Amino acid sequence: MLCVATLTSAMASQIRIKDLVEFDGVRGNDLVGYGLVVGLNGTGDGLRNAPFTEEIMSNILERLGVNVAGEQFRPKNVAAVFVTASLPPFSRAGGQIDVTVSAIGDAQSLLGGTLVMTPLNAADGQIYAVAQGTIIAGGAVAEGDGAKVTQGVPTAGVIPSGARVEREIAFELGALDSLRLALREPDFTTAGRIETAINRNFGRSVAVMLDSGTVRLDISGTRMASPAHALARIENLLVQPERKARVVVDQRSGTIVMGQDVRISRIAVSQGNLTLRVKEAPLAVQPNPFAQAETVVVPRTEVDIDEEPGIGLAEVPPGTTLAEVIAGLNALGVAPRDMIDILKSIKAAGALHAEFVVR
Repeated sequence: MLCVATLTSAMASQIRIKDLVEFDGVRGNDLVGYGLVVGLNGTGDGLRNAPFTEEIMSNILERLGVNVAGEQFRPKNVAAVFVTASLPPFSRAGGQIDVTVSAIGDAQSLLGGTLVMTPLNAADGQIYAVAQGTIIAGGAVAEGDGAKVTQGVPTAGVIPSGARVEREIAFELGALDSLRLALREPDFTTAGRIETAINRNFGRSVAVMLDSGTVRLDISGTRMASPAHALARIENLLVQPERKARVVVDQRSGTIVMGQDVRISRIAVSQGNLTLRVKEAPLAVQPNPFAQAETVVVPRTEVDIDEEPGIGLAEVPPGTTLAEVIAGLNALGVAPRDMIDILKSIKAAGALHAEFVVR
């Protein structure tokens, strides 16, 4: 049976501006690096299948003064990995951030491994942090001669506070005269309410809605000591966000989520199931004893058509909400797949006035 969740007006609440928008410039930056994990218990890369592991290991050893040119080594306790992290806004040199380590070769597990010092680069190619430390992997592997069990993902893990910031992002918030507020879900009504809430708080016109997704804040008009003070003053202001009428259907779990503004027009619905079964039961016919003949296979086919009783022609009067329609279909025992097909048909008929999303 489908589970239906409806957002009603009683459940609607005001949301802080900081939870509705992103402040221009106040964002993180993605970092990535390529490194080596050592200390694995025989679960590392097979160097024959992952030659890049041998290459990076040779480079590291040569930088440490160990000449391995022409040497043949096949250790199973090392693995090549990608290291990813997000540099938070206003991070300063010396600060620490979390990193995620993921194997890129055929390593079986990173459990117990240690990441060797790995530079982390941003999109501009500059090094902003250096990662190193012991990996905490979220999985386990147990195997024997005839069976193997894997729980979780042992080829990926994290290093809490595993990277140290070495370079700061060149961004001065205090030098800005204006700041843009970017809505996470653009909507003209929500943007207008944010503009009104900010102007009401300051008692003057300091915010201007530029479009459905942007509100510009005039820092000089706020008479605050710095843009940071202005943001701290407005980010906790409460605003009632507006949402599009939307119906989201998850076919796998049979869940329907809809907003309070979903409307359905007058429509008639009829649905039924037709099942066609074809069964082959060939029969082998043997010739009589001492007869000059061959065995013949005689085809036998059974055909059956079943038409299960479905929903008869039912008219949905105007003013009926979609939640009431689904509740009625649930009461009739309509299967989830049939329910989704009915909703698709109602949308195709133009009677469902909402965005329809199927996952």
